[in-house]
Amino acid sequence: MLRIEIDGGEPTTDQLAVGLLANYGHFTAMQVRDRRVQGLDLHLRRLDAQHRELYGEGLPGDRVRALIARALGEVRDAAVRVIAFGPEAPKLMVVVRPPAGPSDRPQRLISVDYQRHLPHVKHIGGFGQLLHGNRAKAAGYDDALLTTPDGVVIEGAIANIAFFDHDGGIVWPEADWLHGIAMQLLERELPSRRAVVRRADLPLYRGAFLSNSIGVTAVSGIDDLAYPVDETAIDRVRGALAAVPWDALDE
Repeated sequence: MLRIEIDGGEPTTDQLAVGLLANYGHFTAMQVRDRRVQGLDLHLRRLDAQHRELYGEGLPGDRVRALIARALGEVRDAAVRVIAFGPEAPKLMVVVRPPAGPSDRPQRLISVDYQRHLPHVKHIGGFGQLLHGNRAKAAGYDDALLTTPDGVVIEGAIANIAFFDHDGGIVWPEADWLHGIAMQLLERELPSRRAVVRRADLPLYRGAFLSNSIGVTAVSGIDDLAYPVDETAIDRVRGALAAVPWDALDE
């Protein structure tokens, strides 16, 4: 299943060409279940803030909801991406694909020196992240962990990362990252703190996990460091995210 609409209609070749060639815009990605979305207010707020920064005007949430509902049609469960694109007079694209869930297999990460430009914006054109992700896989890892040149941990290539300290607490790296929707929801649901985490500090933690719109995935290692997977701790995080209410798109 793949559906694409632009401004509520079937996309034209010219419209798609703008998106492909301009490489300028922003987006949000969400999972839809029974035509409901967790943290819908946060997705709409993200789109509005990013639109103001990139285009100098807001993006009404009611319009976004209507476009998502239209693109879904009769589909009730899906993975949805809302993309504002174009150098000027931006168009809104809604992409509907089959629903997705997190991997049950713990992930091994390799740290790389890379920082996204405008990290607080979920912008299109993630060449650097894809490049490092592909290189990580070629080296036998599952994905990349982005760090600064002096070794400060930032985020995963397409997810936030958090660590378990030895008291069982959750520590989110303090860095210039994208404040992910799943991260925001988990911060609401579970006690946590933020702290600067350096590569040299990684052995001080007893585990880690990744979070994004697809869900929560355990981390089994970073570089040459192995983390034991604490299923009880991971289940607690997954349970907290699962308990977040799902907001109706059609209201």
